[in-house]
Amino acid sequence: MKVRQGPGTAPLQGPAASLRVAGGRGVLLLALAAGVLSGCGGGDAGGSTAASSSADANLGKVTTAADGVQEVSLHTQDDFVFTPNRFTVAPGPVRLTVTNVAAQLTHNFRFTQGKSPEPVSAEIPLLAPGDSKTIEFTVTAPGDYPFECSFHTQLGQVGTMTVSG
Repeated sequence: MKVRQGPGTAPLQGPAASLRVAGGRGVLLLALAAGVLSGCGGGDAGGSTAASSSADANLGKVTTAADGVQEVSLHTQDDFVFTPNRFTVAPGPVRLTVTNVAAQLTHNFRFTQGKSPEPVSAEIPLLAPGDSKTIEFTVTAPGDYPFECSFHTQLGQVGTMTVSG
């Protein structure tokens, strides 16, 4: 590879030389790739939204409301996870609240079809950044009930609700 040199510059050697392509196209491609990747990551380095979701000690904690319904809250954020991604309820009515604390990404919530001891049709079809929605359903059969964000299952945004027996 021939690398052009300006006056007073040293020739690039090793891996740095391969980044330089005639006309600077390699640098341009590198800059574009960095821009695309940072757009997918969302937010600042360290993710303030992830910190806020993990700081809430009540996330995933199942409580019983005055009306006898079990209540549990989850968060979803820009890093393609549910926080927490596992929780356990007893057989009976459940009130589940999902809050999207993401800065950029839209999510949804549904139980994975055909993978549970019994079907749960309740779902949240769309959850924009900052939105919080609640669904209610009843479970009677003990076992694991996988759930997902169907937009991001390939990125691992899945979890499991266990119904104790």
